[in-house]
Amino acid sequence: MSAPPAVTARPPAGDPHRAPWKGAFPYVGAILVLFLAASSAPSPLYAIYQQQWHFTAWVLSVVFALYVVGLLGSLLVVGALSDHLGRRPVLAGAIGLEMVALVLFYVAGDVFVLSAARVLQGIATGAATTTLSATLVDLEPSHARGRAGVITSVSPLTGLALGALGSGVLVEFGPAPTRLVYTLLFGAMVLAAVVVALMPETSLRRPGAVASLRPRVAMPAHLRADIVPVVPAMIAGWALAGMYLSLGPSVAAELLGLRSHLIGGVVVTLLTGTGALAVFLLRSRPAPSLLAPSSALLGLGTLISLAGVAGDLAWLAAVGTVVSGLGMGASVLATFGTFARIAKPHERSEVFALANIIAYLGNSVPSVLGGIAVTVLGVRTATGIYALAIAVIAATALVLRLSQIRTERRAVMARAAEAPAAAEAPATAEAPATAVSCH
Repeated sequence: MSAPPAVTARPPAGDPHRAPWKGAFPYVGAILVLFLAASSAPSPLYAIYQQQWHFTAWVLSVVFALYVVGLLGSLLVVGALSDHLGRRPVLAGAIGLEMVALVLFYVAGDVFVLSAARVLQGIATGAATTTLSATLVDLEPSHARGRAGVITSVSPLTGLALGALGSGVLVEFGPAPTRLVYTLLFGAMVLAAVVVALMPETSLRRPGAVASLRPRVAMPAHLRADIVPVVPAMIAGWALAGMYLSLGPSVAAELLGLRSHLIGGVVVTLLTGTGALAVFLLRSRPAPSLLAPSSALLGLGTLISLAGVAGDLAWLAAVGTVVSGLGMGASVLATFGTFARIAKPHERSEVFALANIIAYLGNSVPSVLGGIAVTVLGVRTATGIYALAIAVIAATALVLRLSQIRTERRAVMARAAEAPAAAEAPATAEAPATAVSCH
């Protein structure tokens, strides 16, 4: 998933002699969904890879984390490159790199090739998502202001859901289960390349491309108090996503007895699809109002799912996943929305870089630790510890946010109490002067 774009102004067209393609906007949005769908497509296949190549759960978690490492590095290094080279060259490079990754997935015969494919896919996805988000703002129709923000908020979870579900269907019912999905995605990327070739350039070339490659991460001191409850909420949501994407299919198969490969895709889709729906339905709500309820839903849903797994009740685990998905979607809006609200325009690039670091470390590190725990303690015990840790982090976010709300209310009441006193002070000071003038 990617952060909402920090672009606040529409840049001039990059090539004034090139006729604009007015219909490019929805196709650019579709490419954004495509990249995220490709990123989740391997999830239902992990169980097959484990059976064929005989590697442990912690190795699987490392493979998943390598994608995040590539993605995070790409976000930090090339995130602003399209502002200097133009949108189309960066998108063309990202699509080309994604196609190389898909070829590696197709020919993969061991975990090393799979790992290389995931790293390249992470780099390509990071470069593509930031550039596509900016391109959507560039091409946003004048009669539909704000549509780009909605698409960039909904697309990540929608893409993750479609990729996992589509891959699960193909693995279960299609031929060549470890290759067909990558063949179709490769074909879709070819179409994406055609769209990029036809679309207008929306960003002028300007100097500073090399300097833009230097990662910039900072949190201004005046913002630190505001993000105290945001950080644990972000970690809880992304750690939950990491658990489902890396270990969810294995948990469904080993603990709930759901052996169908389609179930692996359904498990991921249930979480991310519900999250995408929550993002769409709550898109107009102020970010601060969502922080507490999203944390509560994350914690509650995780505990419900844990109860379902402990009792071998697939339906209860599914209910918990839906509740968690609602919390995850609301958390995406609440956390990134808070960063966007409190950061000044000149601070947003670095602040969002830090937000992405927090999110993706929360996504990858717990997944690796969870994979190690599965190897050492077994699936059931490790899943229980992982879920309880997420619930505790979500509860911490809830407590911190409620404390922050109480502090804000006390400050408002104090200012309200001071207002009448300030209003009476001039009248008191003027009273002696009035009396003197009457005599």
